Amino acid sequence: MSENRIIKVHPLFNFFIQFIFVAIVFFAFGFIVGQKRIEFNKSGFIPQITVTNKLPPKEQNVDFSLFWKAFETLPEKYVDKSAIEDKKLLYGAISGLVRSLGDPYTAFLDPKQNDAIKSELAGSYEGVGIQIGFNKDKRLVVIAPLKGTPAESVGIKPKDLILKIDSRDTFDLTLPEAVDLIRGPAGSKVKLSLGRENNENSFDVEIERAKITVKSVELEFKETEKGRVAVVTVTRFGENTDSQWDEAIAGIDQNNIKGIIVDMRNNPGGLLSSSVHIASEFIQGTVVKEQFSNGSVQSIETDHQGKFLKGPLVVLVNEGAASASEIFAGAIQDSKRGKIIGVRTFGKGTVQEPVELTGGSALHITVAKWLTPKGTSIQEEGINPDLIVELTSDDQTNGTDPQLERALEQIK
Repeated sequence: MSENRIIKVHPLFNFFIQFIFVAIVFFAFGFIVGQKRIEFNKSGFIPQITVTNKLPPKEQNVDFSLFWKAFETLPEKYVDKSAIEDKKLLYGAISGLVRSLGDPYTAFLDPKQNDAIKSELAGSYEGVGIQIGFNKDKRLVVIAPLKGTPAESVGIKPKDLILKIDSRDTFDLTLPEAVDLIRGPAGSKVKLSLGRENNENSFDVEIERAKITVKSVELEFKETEKGRVAVVTVTRFGENTDSQWDEAIAGIDQNNIKGIIVDMRNNPGGLLSSSVHIASEFIQGTVVKEQFSNGSVQSIETDHQGKFLKGPLVVLVNEGAASASEIFAGAIQDSKRGKIIGVRTFGKGTVQEPVELTGGSALHITVAKWLTPKGTSIQEEGINPDLIVELTSDDQTNGTDPQLERALEQIK
């Protein structure tokens, strides 16, 4: 059926004329995902799509009549005509396309979701204060509760499974959808059904949302028998992290300290550029490598001459350290610049490239994998500490921190 016929029968499709070429490309992706490869060649303004099947290599033509038939029939037959909204249909089609890839970190964000992600990187939003992601089974999990937030106060821990958000099961949620459900106005409440390792039964926690303002870098000094030690806690890598880091280390006189501890525990990651900036303070050369789908590898180097290229250094990590914090720890470990202490990190080692789309929406597309400078994959493996020290529930209850204590012992 022709496009003109569809438009004539259903006026709401006028909106989609401006998106027609994009929609065709999107549908082609969803139609062949998992089995086929698409090659794009532009001829004028019209994308020419060639679909090839690798096993066996066989060219196919994509027939879009199925797509347009569904597009025509849905508003014609669906019982609740008020539910038929042009943008909602478009966003739903794109979201379904992206989901068909089976990668939970490749996602379509509508304008509201895109704004939410940007506000989080800026360090201020309303919610409960957790960073979420997916485990190797593609189940929604807590990467880390942020320090001083409602999530931390109710005892949420890294790698807790999120089974339900209020009454909504999470098994089919995308990351932006889950974030959307958890966030809300300060003072409102959300109930999370959680599963925890070594705990047979799930349990519910009700959390009151709050205004979350995250300071990403904090500096304190610990006095030991050997002298003064600087402890720099980095809670995330956001838009203000570089400036906050620079401000913090300006207060460190290298001549008056025995060493530095960088605490990356429960740091869920964020901007790669900030991870590189902080790593540059301690090492020179390669910080991380990106491995692309064609097998090529690109090295990302330090961005300035560091202030602390020598001197005792310890990095603290745990299961809530992910992504950019794992990049930092991997760079320190591979360069043998310092000791890594704690437990194995989360293992989020893929690169998402944000692509801004029309009307404020966006795509986050996995384009590469992180490798440490020596070429070790971070994805699902994480960073294994040089010294394994656990922090138990009893330690947390009693206010003791054996990981930090061991780190202080290592500063000689």
